[in-house]
Amino acid sequence: MSWWRGTVGRRIWSELLYVLLAAPLGLLGFVVIVVSFAFGLGLAVTFIGLPLLALNGRVARAFGNVDRRLARRLLGLEVPDPRPFRSGRGLFGWLQAALRDPVSWRARAYLVVKLPLALIGFHLALAFYGLGLFWLSYPLWWQLSGPGTLYKNVFLDPGTLVFRGHDAPHRQVAHQLTVHYGDHAYVDTWPRAVLLMLGGVALLLLAPGVVRGLAALHRLLIRGLLGRTRGDERVRELEAARTQVVDDSATTLRRIERDLHDGTQAQLAALALTLGQAKEKLEHRPDVPFDPEGALDLVGLAHQHAKEALVELRDLARGIHPPALDLGLDAALATLVARSAVPATLHADIPSRPDRAIETIAYFSVAELLANVAKHSQATKATVDVGMKDEMLVLRVRDDGVGGARIGGGSGLLGLRGRVRAVDGELMVHSPAGGPTVVDVQLPVHS
Repeated sequence: MSWWRGTVGRRIWSELLYVLLAAPLGLLGFVVIVVSFAFGLGLAVTFIGLPLLALNGRVARAFGNVDRRLARRLLGLEVPDPRPFRSGRGLFGWLQAALRDPVSWRARAYLVVKLPLALIGFHLALAFYGLGLFWLSYPLWWQLSGPGTLYKNVFLDPGTLVFRGHDAPHRQVAHQLTVHYGDHAYVDTWPRAVLLMLGGVALLLLAPGVVRGLAALHRLLIRGLLGRTRGDERVRELEAARTQVVDDSATTLRRIERDLHDGTQAQLAALALTLGQAKEKLEHRPDVPFDPEGALDLVGLAHQHAKEALVELRDLARGIHPPALDLGLDAALATLVARSAVPATLHADIPSRPDRAIETIAYFSVAELLANVAKHSQATKATVDVGMKDEMLVLRVRDDGVGGARIGGGSGLLGLRGRVRAVDGELMVHSPAGGPTVVDVQLPVHS
């Protein structure tokens, strides 16, 4: 059944349509791009040539967009669009950006390379399907053609269904439409006609494979020249990571500002007010009675406010930079594991200290992962392994919980991955249903 769908299914017809459309579109794109590029290159000594070359690149981009959409529609090929064109300021900025645009140059190369593939594919598709259908129905046309002179080229007259020929006449034959495969070899008997019909069946059976092969070559060409390069993907990832880091930093700053305003600032204001009241009770003024004992009580209250403000400031500072990291990452992680709500063990082998920024990210990564274990995993134990391999700091947090963790599932892993990728690191999650859950974090030793 799958063989039948591959032979006459919708997909093979859409691929055949793409292969047939690729030839005229490829020819049009090749002519437009090559001719305008040649004119622009020839006129490059004048000011007219540079805008023409720039427009040539923009037109090449447009042809590439059409081919990507057509491949997405007919070939089912999902290729991410390349980076959008970013123009500089003014006419000269636009010219410089257009002439240096790598996407435009790849689109030009695609149109040049595509043409021979499109033309060869067009002829192969027509040969296998057209010739296969003709050979398959050859006995019918052979019988419909009446006796007469054999011609090299014979055409069907639609009005009379009679085959008429032209070119140099040949010998008299019983059937005017006769395939010949040599100067004196003709398919003019029923056994030969049946053999030719079987040849048509073979061509039609081979045709889907040929079309699929041609479509595969087109897919490779589009992926290689019209899609995003690794550099584009890297830029996109870095932009997303930068956006994530900026958002996290803004959120952290707002939290710190809110905590300082609502907590520490209020404590310090109460401290100042209490000390002011104590001062008034110790001063000898007519309107304020002298009360040393009341002043002592107020000083005690002010002392309490001062201690509470120090605690809040210490908590804020710990959120910015854990003081345990001053002793090294292994000592900080040991403290973190000891405080874990789920019993956890630490195996650390860190021969040299990473950069401070990497240590901070590693610390908060383990803290977030252990918090996830306590909140979501229903685990009874967890292990934290930390080591170095090929100038990379490798963290692994494993638990024996129920599994099912995934990035973007509300467990904070999405934000953690953004923070890790901001320093060119990677976070990987393996958490099948039923567990165990293993989260690997790889960070460069030097940021």
